[in-house]
Amino acid sequence: MPEHGNQVEYLFILIHLLVILGFAAFILILSHRLGTRRREKDKDSAYECGMRPVGTPHQRYAMRYYVVAILFILFDIEIVFLFPWAINLRALGGIGFAEMFVFAGILGLGLLYAWRKGALEWE
Repeated sequence: MPEHGNQVEYLFILIHLLVILGFAAFILILSHRLGTRRREKDKDSAYECGMRPVGTPHQRYAMRYYVVAILFILFDIEIVFLFPWAINLRALGGIGFAEMFVFAGILGLGLLYAWRKGALEWE
């Protein structure tokens, strides 16, 4: 004789979910029917300490700001790699020194490239 205990539990979960979804739909429909729909200029404007807003609320930032921020993060992360290298320099020996020299050289070339392209110019 098969047990139907699991099916009954799933039936209770299904009923519970249907009641929840029905209640959520009822609340949304009720708020839509009873809510006010007056559109006012003051209501749609951004609040700036009681003063009328000047200009657009969405400011556009120059792309150079993002480039400088990305370069800062890139060269800041370099320090994360230099610190453990400096701690273990004796254990790494000459090969470790050469590897870090190559790493710093590549980053230096990247900085030189960004500098030549004018990415660090703040006008």
